[in-house]
Amino acid sequence: MRRLVAIAGVALGLAAGLQASRGDERRSGATFMSPQTQALQADDAANPGMLSVADGQAQWSTPAGPNGTACTACHGDARDTMRGVAARYPAIDAVSGKAVDLMGRINLCRTRNMGAPALPAEGAELLGLAAYVGFQSRGLRIAPPTGAAMDAVRDAGRALYTRRQGQLDFSCAACHDDNWGRRLAAAPIPQAHPTGYPLYRLEWQATGSLQRRFRNCMTGVRAEPWPYGSDEAIALEAFLMDRARGMAVETPAVRP
Repeated sequence: MRRLVAIAGVALGLAAGLQASRGDERRSGATFMSPQTQALQADDAANPGMLSVADGQAQWSTPAGPNGTACTACHGDARDTMRGVAARYPAIDAVSGKAVDLMGRINLCRTRNMGAPALPAEGAELLGLAAYVGFQSRGLRIAPPTGAAMDAVRDAGRALYTRRQGQLDFSCAACHDDNWGRRLAAAPIPQAHPTGYPLYRLEWQATGSLQRRFRNCMTGVRAEPWPYGSDEAIALEAFLMDRARGMAVETPAVRP
């Protein structure tokens, strides 16, 4: 009940907390974190998300599938070939004509090119590979693909971002556009720029995807969460990445 009251308070603009200039300023979620959390993210030796990066690095050269193919067989050294890749997803898959996110692309590579089974959503293996690929783009600018097909996906994501849903009748925009810089209970409300996924969340004590965060938010407003890999989740991710166009990739970020 106390959580419901706190959420409703934000909707009414009553939540107290940090005040920030509204304007057109875009800020990474890291700037809303405590100095301790910022320090965790900044120090690769202390950042717990780097454990997932290390897992992904090990998997990159590990054979999978009936032919014993590894990622290196096609892509070589990820430090060279994967640089900038994560900054361009979601993107249209040329075979299916549908938008896929980075983890979806990894699974398509496994099933089509390696003959290996798809990795489970939110499993440590898939998150590790995504974190390792994402890490190669750290510091680069987010640069979503252009084109009519992706424009249509982003338009669908924009509609989802502004649509009220759930028993609390909330939209993403109600928090992240209208109330960023304030607090929801003890947690700061960021601007919802997905610059650091997969990221390590202290609440989860684990690395997780942006789609896991979507599901958390939807549960919080008493809405039915979308399945992992759904068209809705991909569309919202595509819109948010476009909204963050030009911002720096931070993978793996750390959040409360």
